[in-house]
Amino acid sequence: MYRRVLLKISGEQLQGQFDGGFDVERANWIAAELRQVQQDGVQVVVMVGGGNYARGAQLENEHIPRVTADSVGMLATVMNALAFTSVLNSVGLPARALSNVVADQIIDQFTHRRALSHLEKGRIVVVAGGIGRPYLTTDTAAVSLCLELDCEAVLKATKVDGVFNKDPHVHADAERLEKISYDEALANADIAVMDKAALGLAMEHHTPVVIFELLKDGNIAKAITDGSVGTTVG
Repeated sequence: MYRRVLLKISGEQLQGQFDGGFDVERANWIAAELRQVQQDGVQVVVMVGGGNYARGAQLENEHIPRVTADSVGMLATVMNALAFTSVLNSVGLPARALSNVVADQIIDQFTHRRALSHLEKGRIVVVAGGIGRPYLTTDTAAVSLCLELDCEAVLKATKVDGVFNKDPHVHADAERLEKISYDEALANADIAVMDKAALGLAMEHHTPVVIFELLKDGNIAKAITDGSVGTTVG
């Protein structure tokens, strides 16, 4: 059982039933799932994406350079962190939002010491702003943050229950792989649930990555406690 984990949640998951924006009902459901693991004494760091508002890679064009586009994407994650942290606090789960993008008027700046202090006080730490620099995804930021805060694993919440030997949306006989190596995940171009830079960083530091389906009751707890869901890359 892991005692401190980094949970990566995409902006797409936070938009829930809507085409964009933030779904409070979905956030409340995730909060209920996190309550289960916090009651077991697990410390949780959440890295949020921002795709429900803006994706840097999609905004880039001849009028908007990549650096600007990625900056917009980082600001989108700040909106999600503020909203999600408010939901957690409103249902009695102590949480604090921290950002790698400096915006002191609305959110506290991330520092290593501040994040650890919140964790040690039993608070969920929600981190925005990715890694604070362009050209790096929130997947890569999640692995980096996991290492910085001495988390034992990255839990990558997705729409499918892990990695399959072939596309489960196309092939009814697709089989879930319980475990694959870093080398396999990096070499297989069909495995696109996490970007290669993030997987490479995880491999370098021997950090397990659990790729699992978010929207099933108890899956977050199972990913932490017994590995009975998803696929573990390691």
